[in-house]
Amino acid sequence: MKIIVTGGAGFLGSRVIRSLLANGGGKDGVPAFDSIVSVDLAPCPVEDPRVSSVTGDIADAAFAREIITEDTVGIYHLAAVLSGGSEQDFDLAMRVNVDGTRALLEAARATGNCPRFIFTSSLAVYGGPMPDVVPESLGLQPASTYGAQKAIGEFLVNDYSRKGFVDGRVCRLPTISVRPGKPNSAASSFASGIIREPLNGEASNCPVPLDTRMWLSSPDAAVKNLVHAIAVDGEKIGQWRTMNLPGVCVTVGEMLASLERVGGPAARALVTQEPEQRVIDIVCSWPGDFDVSRPLALGFVRDADFDSAVRQYKAEFVG
Repeated sequence: MKIIVTGGAGFLGSRVIRSLLANGGGKDGVPAFDSIVSVDLAPCPVEDPRVSSVTGDIADAAFAREIITEDTVGIYHLAAVLSGGSEQDFDLAMRVNVDGTRALLEAARATGNCPRFIFTSSLAVYGGPMPDVVPESLGLQPASTYGAQKAIGEFLVNDYSRKGFVDGRVCRLPTISVRPGKPNSAASSFASGIIREPLNGEASNCPVPLDTRMWLSSPDAAVKNLVHAIAVDGEKIGQWRTMNLPGVCVTVGEMLASLERVGGPAARALVTQEPEQRVIDIVCSWPGDFDVSRPLALGFVRDADFDSAVRQYKAEFVG
């Protein structure tokens, strides 16, 4: 029995794989498995005999059916063209984010076994006028190509679940901060950059106003929640399978205050404030706080505060 992880070579995907391997299957609600297949454009960095890497195009229906077979008990669909990249290349984003998602769902449907299907979505599905705290019932009004494509994916996973083709779980992730490595094409990439770079002695720019509210999660909390997503009983989630995963609400100014508390004034001084309208148009359309009482009741977790996320990054990756 196997679990498929698209985007398994990436930072989040590889961490999910490591956590699944460490926790094991067949207990605490996680389906029993003996192997994990990473599907990405590059090999998975996890070195374990239970992990294999497959490279290919997830929008290719034949490829999707090759990797998702009758012995597939779970599918993590993390691969995507991110927010900035989706704005720049609409056709590629449609192929990966929409066509790829449907190809995977169709392959899962073809197994006839209703595998668990975890789809990572985004708070970019929201836009327009919003209350200070967003309820789960708020209608979707995405203000970006990425947000629109993630909304399409959410509806697909919910309907395939309603039909009994998959046992879906849609996880709207907060912005992950602090990510290690280099900036990516996400419009929210600065949310890690304004912490990561200064802690490593490098300058970084904050492209949005300091009063911009962000909904954030540390990598550790995000991975715990994604592993829990495959374990939680689908009947307890209910008919509507979409959940806003817990995060913490902080302004960008409060993020920089956390940077100064953890890294000192010299680190804070490395952050400049030059506005970038492209980023503002996308990020400032997103909500900054959510009602997550239902996911918390289902066993999902949140960080205590943003300071702890900054300390986590510093302890693991700095010096």
